[in-house]
Amino acid sequence: MRADGPEPLVGGNSNVPVRYGDRVHRLAGPWTPTVHRYLRHLRARGVDLVPEPFGFDDEGREVLAFLPGLVPAYPLPEVVWTDAFLMRAATVLRRLHDASADLDLTVGVWQQAAREPVEVVSVNDFAPYNLVLDGEQITGVIDLDQASPGPRVRDVAHLAYRLVPLTAPGNVDGRATAADERGRRLRLLADAYGGPDPGAVLAAVGPLLEEVAAHADRAGRPDHGALYRRDAEALSTAAPRVLRAAD
Repeated sequence: MRADGPEPLVGGNSNVPVRYGDRVHRLAGPWTPTVHRYLRHLRARGVDLVPEPFGFDDEGREVLAFLPGLVPAYPLPEVVWTDAFLMRAATVLRRLHDASADLDLTVGVWQQAAREPVEVVSVNDFAPYNLVLDGEQITGVIDLDQASPGPRVRDVAHLAYRLVPLTAPGNVDGRATAADERGRRLRLLADAYGGPDPGAVLAAVGPLLEEVAAHADRAGRPDHGALYRRDAEALSTAAPRVLRAAD
């Protein structure tokens, strides 16, 4: 295949990206100009982990810089389950949040509605499958089109759900981990981010999973909705022990 493509890329959910050389072309929406403004703002604040936006092509697709590296897929590689990676991911999330804090949120259209309290731009899907790796290092963050104004804790809760993990024992996207170990890793994540405390993070995971489950139902994926609800139910049972271990 020629270096200038086109080359379909793995991932992107329903928005399959296509690579042409050092650029990626993706389906755009009414929110895309706002997301591009967000990306430019982050990069201007020194967060060069996000792709540089280059507007739109002749077919109306957004054009972004291609970020080379490995994007983890399920089953997640061992490097993603290390304490070091957990802390790196939390630190990267904090950088994105802090850099977005002074973005003017009164203009533009977002794909997802704003959520209270509005503190930063929430990524709304900050997870291993949207990170780019070079060995053990996180070198990029992609697929930020779901971003919208919201609270910090929602993204921290989503990262905790994926990486502590806070999934049900039967969820193959997670890892069978004792409650005490989950508590230890939850504390590690919260400390690496710099707050909120583990209790606030745990309290945010259940409502997040219910919201994601409802979205899956509307998208015609009741199997995914059922999975998220099983995770939420399992967490409600395990939460007291996880929290005790995190204290």
